[in-house]
Amino acid sequence: MSECEKDLEVLRETFKSGKTREESWRRSQLKNLLRLLEEKEDDIFKALKQDLGKHQVEAYRDEIGTLVKSVNYALDGLKQWMSSKKAKLPIAAFPSSAELVPEPLGLVLIISSWNFPFGVSLEPLIGAIAAGNVMVLKPSELAPACSSVLAKTIPTYLDSKAIKVIEGDYSVGQKLLQQKWDKIFFTGSTKVAQIVMAAAAKHLTPVTLELGGKCPAIIDSLSSSWDKNVQMIKFAIPKMFGENPKESHSMSRIVNKTHFLRIKNLLDEPMVKASIIYGGSTDEDNLYIEPTLLLDPPVQAAIMTEEIFGPLLPILTMDNIEDSIEFINAKPKPLAIYAFTKDEELRRKIISRTSSGSVVFNDTIIQYAADTLPFGGVGQSGFGRYHGKFSFDTFSHEKVVVRRSFLTDIWFRYPPWNDHKLQLFRVGFRYDYLSIVLITLGLKKA
Repeated sequence: MSECEKDLEVLRETFKSGKTREESWRRSQLKNLLRLLEEKEDDIFKALKQDLGKHQVEAYRDEIGTLVKSVNYALDGLKQWMSSKKAKLPIAAFPSSAELVPEPLGLVLIISSWNFPFGVSLEPLIGAIAAGNVMVLKPSELAPACSSVLAKTIPTYLDSKAIKVIEGDYSVGQKLLQQKWDKIFFTGSTKVAQIVMAAAAKHLTPVTLELGGKCPAIIDSLSSSWDKNVQMIKFAIPKMFGENPKESHSMSRIVNKTHFLRIKNLLDEPMVKASIIYGGSTDEDNLYIEPTLLLDPPVQAAIMTEEIFGPLLPILTMDNIEDSIEFINAKPKPLAIYAFTKDEELRRKIISRTSSGSVVFNDTIIQYAADTLPFGGVGQSGFGRYHGKFSFDTFSHEKVVVRRSFLTDIWFRYPPWNDHKLQLFRVGFRYDYLSIVLITLGLKKA
């Protein structure tokens, strides 16, 4: 038995013991996770700076702060989330009652990505703990400092017999996917998601896929010319990052050389390079790419079909704002659509005529921070959702529990069959209780 299989056996035994089903265990783990975030804040800051060049304010805004908020939200709602809910039954089922009882799925695998190394690792972990599961977290090897912090701190703060962190590269991920899980939660690219789904299919394992793709922003420029809006963006860049963004501590860096070269290659396509109207400089040694604006690059170019994960902003101009809806519908369904407009009719059309994980008007990203809203995609941007109670639901199964008395029975549901019983079924499935009584008494015929 490999080391990985031994670890999973320990987790399964822990789950079988029933300890993770107890509210006290779930609550203690969430409180310990909160303590981890508070006590290891400096270590998290340093890791995010090392891997991604994130300023600590950005790191707190995007990762630590949102996680602290999510843990507190889960602690506040945990008792209610765990409680069973009464379910309605028709009068025909009398005397009986029904309820929906949330139960943990069991052993779950969480595979996270590098772009938000702590956020997309610990946000689903919060839901998995709250739901009472045991779990393995596989952080992204592309953010090694962050992965290391998770691997060192989680066993210190959380129950190591129920929650394990397994580090490693692609080969480790493949070995994990060969195991049998009760749930796989994956954040990453569409290409890897296909591998995850294929592996999950062998064991009929349910999956949640948090993917990405293009998230288009529609700017309604009817009140001003598009070039005025471009000038405003040009003005905003030095205002945020200084005249030389390369020297700015507020400017993150590309995660590694491979991704740097990938993004640089997007810019180096001749027709794409010709569309640059601002920025475009690069520094491979420092993994730096200048904030870059591109005006009307070829729509067939890779920069218009692939996820960028860098400071490049392609801008497409259109004669009619409604053409943006047709353009979006011609592409894979996005994780989010951001639309800036005062036109209520345009808003209605965007909502009714496009499909996406979410639509946000006159802002960006805020839907990610709201615990009361589910976060997830549709189509190629993924499926399944999480955040807040939705994370709990993602890692739970609502078990139906029905209780019936021996007092009465629906006598006509048993053979031998005859026309009389067929008449009773016809009216019974319409919940026509008066007709049931009349037919039973022989006072009504079909």
